[in-house]
Amino acid sequence: MTATTPPETLLDDDLLERFRERAARYDRDNVFFDEDLAELLEIGYLRALVPTRFGGLGWGLDDAVRGQMRLAGAAPATALAVNMHLVWTAVAKILADRGDDTLEFLQREAGAGEVFGFGISEAGNDLMLFGSRTTADPQPDGGYRYAGRKIFTSLSPAWTRLGTMGLDTTSADAPKLVYGFIDREDPDVKILDDWDTLGMRASQSRTTVLDGAYAAADRIVRRLDPGPNADPLVFGIFASFELLLASVYAGIGARALDLAVAAAHRRTSMKRDGAPYAHDPDIRWRIADAALAQEALEPQLLAVARDLDGLVDHGSKWFAKLVGVKIRSTETAKQVVDQAVRVAGGSSYFAGSELGRLYRDVLAGIFHPSDDESAHSTVANAWLGPIPE
Repeated sequence: MTATTPPETLLDDDLLERFRERAARYDRDNVFFDEDLAELLEIGYLRALVPTRFGGLGWGLDDAVRGQMRLAGAAPATALAVNMHLVWTAVAKILADRGDDTLEFLQREAGAGEVFGFGISEAGNDLMLFGSRTTADPQPDGGYRYAGRKIFTSLSPAWTRLGTMGLDTTSADAPKLVYGFIDREDPDVKILDDWDTLGMRASQSRTTVLDGAYAAADRIVRRLDPGPNADPLVFGIFASFELLLASVYAGIGARALDLAVAAAHRRTSMKRDGAPYAHDPDIRWRIADAALAQEALEPQLLAVARDLDGLVDHGSKWFAKLVGVKIRSTETAKQVVDQAVRVAGGSSYFAGSELGRLYRDVLAGIFHPSDDESAHSTVANAWLGPIPE
């Protein structure tokens, strides 16, 4: 595929139908999406946001939004897991577009086929990017050793590099949050086989235990003060994560709406002499309600993506815009799937139903940062200013 290949061509209908057929098996057996990943690697999807000079497709973030929506409509767990690799390549792009080549090594390695995991989340850490329970121990050679547990590490069976962070409490200028990248082959990395969840099962987002895992000096990309920080790396991580995550859930909503429409035409009513449910005013209202909500998502996502690519300065409103698209996408997708299940009826309650699987998968959206409470706080601060100390 060439750099000009659009998402709709790269992720063609035949490929997505294969993914959709496998998704049910992956979910039922609680296994990783090996076949999906092999096909995505073959077509270069994991290199989509990598510049062409490093072997990538050179996509913009708006292309990535459309791609993730399409992929999620076929295989939500596959899209969610791949999302974490795409987040890192998006961060590298956001930095490079702003003249910061800190993550050029990541672009080169992703272009050469390395797969990046996202090892940031920790149980009980509601500070997210502003604090860490993991320790980062400075080494004489300038590298760091990380010790802690990272949860929801998607792509656990497949990542080859892991971006992570921890707190340095021993250096002269401590405390510092230290961001770095470690290799899968590190003997001090242990991946637990502990992923058995309600939904998003194929993502295999297992717990990663770091027991002194080493990041070399040239793989340490930031040392920052704890707490809110305007550093471009923090902005890049937040922006990429919220935007691409929102795209996954928007894709789930779009698929659920299509399934609801199909069900309305397929089901017939004895009360109405065999007329399809598509003629029932109540069913029509439900689908219209879902469509009104769903149709608002993609334009918002594309607008934010294009503003990021275009270096638009939204100042203090940027974080509010980013949490806004995440919350609206995840909550809207839940509402749309719920309406679709009601339209489809009891068949969606059976194991093996695609809508039943989407109903479970879409719930994962509430667990990703930013959560509802944090998002409202961010938006309130943007519009009202922070509460004085």
